[in-house]
Amino acid sequence: MQEAIDIAAAKLVLEITCDCFSEKGWVRVPVYVPSEREVTIYVNQKELVTILCTPTKLNFLVLGFLYSEGIISGMRDVAMMRVCDDESEVDVRLANPEFEAPKKRKLTSGCGGGYAFQTGGKKVESELVIAPEEVFSLLKQFQDRMDLYRYSGGVHASALSDTRNLLVVSEDIGRHNTLDKIQGECLLKELPTRDTILLGTGRISSEMLLKVAKMQVPLVVSRHSPTGGAVLLAQELGITLVGRARGNRLSVYSHPERLGCATN
Repeated sequence: MQEAIDIAAAKLVLEITCDCFSEKGWVRVPVYVPSEREVTIYVNQKELVTILCTPTKLNFLVLGFLYSEGIISGMRDVAMMRVCDDESEVDVRLANPEFEAPKKRKLTSGCGGGYAFQTGGKKVESELVIAPEEVFSLLKQFQDRMDLYRYSGGVHASALSDTRNLLVVSEDIGRHNTLDKIQGECLLKELPTRDTILLGTGRISSEMLLKVAKMQVPLVVSRHSPTGGAVLLAQELGITLVGRARGNRLSVYSHPERLGCATN
């Protein structure tokens, strides 16, 4: 498979030896596991945060993180960005040389114990409506695009859809990172995120909902259950939150009218 060769060449996986047990007994085999790396973001030559991530699409990851945390409002706020040769640091210079990093940080529930600065969200207004059957079709497309997951497992994936096709797909060891990579790619490619659908593989938490609200995405679909905080926040922000979406079943935790449900 071509994508498997690309994944290995990009050093997104490590080959290790694993002892596996089955009805045939023990066998030692080579397997692949996802790579992880600490990447430190510097803004105007000052250290902002260190993120544990999958070492791919780092420019998208950094731009998406800065945008979702309210540090930039668009590409016009970025004067320069450089990923260092060993991809352990990203240097960002803002158009505003007087920028001061927020002092309040919140430890997120994501893999690697990430940080978030933003604590509030803007309500999402949208007339988007989609049938459950269309959601299942998108999930099938999504499953087929999880290249790194098929190769090694151990990662999360997210995708942005216009209700018919997948626009952007990202994979990372961190759930939050997949959203930031999508946001950053959309910024660079000037792809609108309003009135789209976000698909994800992991648990949806409240801090992820804040990123979704920043993108003005009205519908989030995950294969897993959301947290209680995420459900309450989705109700408040006007976001339709769908969980346990597998096979031909799904559960809607907030604003079911977007999936044609008339139940009060």
